[in-house]
Amino acid sequence: MTVPNAVSKLVLLTASILALSSAVQAADYNWTFQTSETAGEPGFVNKTKWAENVGILSGGRIEIEILPIGSVVPHTDTLEAVGSGILQGHLTDPSYFSGRDPAFAMMGNLVGAWSDPFELLGFMQSGGGHELYAELVEPYGVHFIGAAATEPEAFVAGVPIRTVEDLKGVKLRAPEGMVFEIFSKAGAAPVALPGSEIFSALDKGVVDAADNTVFATNQALGMNDVAPYPLYPGFHSLPLIDISMNKEIWDGLPADLQAILNASVDQFIFDHVYSVRMLDAAAVAEARANPAIEIINWSGDERAKFRRIAQEEWLNWAGRSEMTQRYYDAVTAYLEGRNLL
Repeated sequence: MTVPNAVSKLVLLTASILALSSAVQAADYNWTFQTSETAGEPGFVNKTKWAENVGILSGGRIEIEILPIGSVVPHTDTLEAVGSGILQGHLTDPSYFSGRDPAFAMMGNLVGAWSDPFELLGFMQSGGGHELYAELVEPYGVHFIGAAATEPEAFVAGVPIRTVEDLKGVKLRAPEGMVFEIFSKAGAAPVALPGSEIFSALDKGVVDAADNTVFATNQALGMNDVAPYPLYPGFHSLPLIDISMNKEIWDGLPADLQAILNASVDQFIFDHVYSVRMLDAAAVAEARANPAIEIINWSGDERAKFRRIAQEEWLNWAGRSEMTQRYYDAVTAYLEGRNLL
């Protein structure tokens, strides 16, 4: 071997080692985001994929660890945890923060307002929703990247509920706040229970029905086996998914990474909606194949009756703060302008 050839090979070997070392070097930014789902739920899986996509789009400069509900702080405390830097971000339902400001309840889940996730997303993107929510969270030291949404939540029931009238006296699990109060106005007897206790409560007859997540998850958890009269498509609940991060970190990012995060959320919106839609369709087919399960689909008239009850409560909540009034005015104008009210 001649000396020049040996030198050339040494140069190539050195270059290869440097390239490999560069490829495995640590990311410029390592963040932890907490979600509002348990590991394995469709929402958690899709949020994990979003984080992976951010890593790819950023060329490995951003690495995000996605944690399930309650991993670092309770689900009700992620807003402050993100603002203080305990967490760098969250993907969650804003309704959990309604104790801090009633506007979080209205923006997180305006019960009875939306029949399709793209109605809500249209309002967020072109009806003023994004700007209002960003203004709401900024004082907490949080930057709102964007909103996503899932399919309308299904409703599990151990008794047939075919009309609004059938809700009267029904013991049902509902989260505290606007959802709880609207079901009360509809004549039901809501009970506040954590999600972890729903299956047992239905199985033991503690409650007759429950407001709980999407059809696919309910089916996978066996909810429809112990409460065999699910209502689908959902008529009541379509919560917002808030994708936010620590504002100081956001402000310190270079413009290209801010643009990548914005684009990644836009992609997540469609990936999440359509993946859950496909899972729901498969779960509905599975449930329909079980003769012990009857899926109940409310008529347009019954959905309209429930929406009118909900609208009374929207108006009640609108007067609770300046922000709730502004949100009410914006969302009702949007719905009226599209003949959705």
